[in-house]
Amino acid sequence: MIQRYSRPEMRSLWSEQRKLELWLEIEILACEAMATFGIIPQKDAQMIRRKGAFSQEAIAEIEKRTNHDVIAFLENVASYVGEPARWIHRGLTSSDLLDTTLSVQMKESIDLLLNDLHLLQHAIAKRSKEHQDTPTIGRSHGIHAEPITFGLKLGVMYDEFSRARERLLQTRSRVAVGMLSGAVGTHAHLDPRVEAYVCEKLGLKPSLLSTQILQRDRHAEFIMTLALIGCSIERWATEFRHLQRTEVLEVEEYFAEGQKGSSAMPHKRNPITGERLCGLARVLRGHALAAMENVSLWHERDISHSSVERLIFPDSSTLADYMLHQLTTLVENLQVYPKNMMRNMDLTHGLYGSQAILLELTDRGMSRQKAYEAVQRAAMKTWKEALPFLTSLCQEPEVMARLSKEELEKITSPQRHFTHVQEKLHAVGVL
Repeated sequence: MIQRYSRPEMRSLWSEQRKLELWLEIEILACEAMATFGIIPQKDAQMIRRKGAFSQEAIAEIEKRTNHDVIAFLENVASYVGEPARWIHRGLTSSDLLDTTLSVQMKESIDLLLNDLHLLQHAIAKRSKEHQDTPTIGRSHGIHAEPITFGLKLGVMYDEFSRARERLLQTRSRVAVGMLSGAVGTHAHLDPRVEAYVCEKLGLKPSLLSTQILQRDRHAEFIMTLALIGCSIERWATEFRHLQRTEVLEVEEYFAEGQKGSSAMPHKRNPITGERLCGLARVLRGHALAAMENVSLWHERDISHSSVERLIFPDSSTLADYMLHQLTTLVENLQVYPKNMMRNMDLTHGLYGSQAILLELTDRGMSRQKAYEAVQRAAMKTWKEALPFLTSLCQEPEVMARLSKEELEKITSPQRHFTHVQEKLHAVGVL
């Protein structure tokens, strides 16, 4: 069953408290593994599990002196555990904690985002079914092209976010990787079985090979996947923003009772959610660039990536989560105006039938060039004089030599454009 909050909220996942909880769990699991393999006494591992704790406030105070977050953490944990704390962090380096924790956070973030995508696609599918037969004009270059249905337009949206889901799942498999391999990744002071034990308990795969860190192409992929989701969100926010323009007004963001659109103009109803989403997508793309620049580090590791990641990982994850929820709400409450869609479709006086006439003329033996020129002459006359396209076609001798007025009416019917709508919506999973 899809639920809005089936897991802890994203912000909590990236909190300092959650990070320190994972650090402690990794250290405890490592001690339990070492005890299992006879490296340290079993009773000491049990004591570490029973007494292991930390104080976030105390760690912050210690860090003022040490200027090192992991050392501050270890010193504080030792104050709770006592003598067996000498085994904590045995053979590990700071990045074993940092990177394995980050992998857990990325994995859990993706799980939350996958749930968000389920909710979004559910909302899109519902509206797509509702409007699978609602005619509207398709546009290319912003200009009227041929009729589609609004449900088909939303079907394209549904399909795009299906690909977002696929990318998240693929990315999850590559970032759900942990490591406990020591100062330069050689396991010189830590049995690889400890790494395997800890990773299994955390739901991660052990890295096949690492340096002092996990290589940052994994992390760049995670942020880039979120940025690409942001691009898709922006694409549809932009679509709905255009369709809300006063001259178009085919859809509109829900405007609540008591809501205000302008401090100066009481009449305004603005697409503020869509505009907000477009702006935030720019932030995600900026974070993706920073993540790519983190890939290139010195030798087995430098620290230039660390400060960047402390910012972009919580921000990108919480932004993507927020944006997906906002887009879902926008779709659920989107006001759709079929009458305005029909009004707009009629603005060109039937010009959307031009290709159908062109193809019929060629089917009846006319060369494509001559058919194109004849239909274009009629179309340009409609553009300039606002005549019905059917009237303009009837004034073209080359057209009338092959088609009757009744045949023209049938050929230019918008219904011919909707023949395969249900088939296509079924193919993408909407129906």
